[in-house]
Amino acid sequence: MSAGCQNHHATRFDGTSPAYRRALWIVIAINAAMFFIEMGGGAWAGSQALKADALDFLGDSLTYGLSLAVIGMPLARRAEAALFKGITLLAMGLWVFGTTLWNVLILGVPSAPVMTIIGFLALTANVASVLILMKFKDGDANVRSVWLCSRNDAIGNIAVIGAAGLVALTQSGWPDLVVAALMAGLFLSSARQILWQAWHERQVAVSAD
Repeated sequence: MSAGCQNHHATRFDGTSPAYRRALWIVIAINAAMFFIEMGGGAWAGSQALKADALDFLGDSLTYGLSLAVIGMPLARRAEAALFKGITLLAMGLWVFGTTLWNVLILGVPSAPVMTIIGFLALTANVASVLILMKFKDGDANVRSVWLCSRNDAIGNIAVIGAAGLVALTQSGWPDLVVAALMAGLFLSSARQILWQAWHERQVAVSAD
C-alpha cells in the first residue's frame, strides 16, 4: 500500500484545474461503462471477485462525480466529501467481505475463461484511468481518494486474472473467493487512509476559521 499521507500541513493540489476536470470526466465514463460490463460478466461467470470489482467501478463513478462537485469549495467542504467517500469505501469493503463469507456456504466453480476475458478488459480500463490520473495523485484528501480508488481497481483486476488461472488449474471456486476477500481488505485499508487524511484536513480547516 502507498503511504502518502505525510506532510499534511503543506499546500496540496485541490483539483481546481481544467485538466483535472477533464481527466475526471473521462475516468467517470470509463468506470460507468465497466460497471455494467463487469457486473454482467460476473453474473455470467458466477464469479464473486468479478462482482466485487464491478461494484467498485460503480462506487468509483459516483465518488468521482462527487469529487467534481466539490472542486473549488473550501477545504472543510472538500474534506467532508472525502469523509463521505471513505465511509462509502468502508461500507463497500464490509459488504464484499460479508457476501464472500456467504458464498463460502454455496461454493461453486466460476467460469475461468469469462473471468480472464473480463479481467483483462477491466485491467485495460483501469490502467488507462491510472495513467490519466497519475500526475494528480498527491493532492488533498478529495483528490487523493480518486487516485486510491483507481489504483485499487488496477490491483484488483490483476488479482481477478490470477484467480481465473487458479480456478482453471484447481477446478475450485476457492481462488475466486480468496481474491474477493483480499479486495475487501484493500477497500478497507484505503478507506482508513482516506478517512484519516480527510479528518485531519477538516480539523485544520475548522481551526483556521
